[in-house]
Amino acid sequence: MIKVPMTVVGALKLREELTRLKSVERPRIIEAISEARAHGDLKENAEYHAAKEQQSFLEGRISEVESKLANAQIIDVNKLPKNGRVVFGTTVNLVNVTSDEKVSYKIVGDDEADIKLSMISVNSPIARAMIGKNEGDSVLVQTPSGEVEYEVHKINYVA
Repeated sequence: MIKVPMTVVGALKLREELTRLKSVERPRIIEAISEARAHGDLKENAEYHAAKEQQSFLEGRISEVESKLANAQIIDVNKLPKNGRVVFGTTVNLVNVTSDEKVSYKIVGDDEADIKLSMISVNSPIARAMIGKNEGDSVLVQTPSGEVEYEVHKINYVA
């Protein structure tokens, strides 16, 4: 099976979610099913069917999270050599060569990506263009509106 890169923080969040799903959500749904069963005829019991559907979704999510954790290659950016090169887990400050606009992105795994938090997937076009670059290098990114050139201003190796 192919290992999928994930930050330490991303793995921690998934483990926390898994714990919550198993220790809080699962017992709550089991209790709801038990209560609904107590009401009698299960064929026409909407509460029972709703609780069973919730249970199905929950078990699916538990399986999904367990699979993601099993296939994760957890990378601790704090333990990587700080050699001035853009790698998975680093935060990269870029300057748009044309507009002088500054942007900052943290390169994370697919499941951790959240553009609102400036966290981009390692598989995104801009991350792919940045990987392996050094401070001062130019990065050409193909966007829907055309090619944009950035300069790698600073690379931060802190999780």
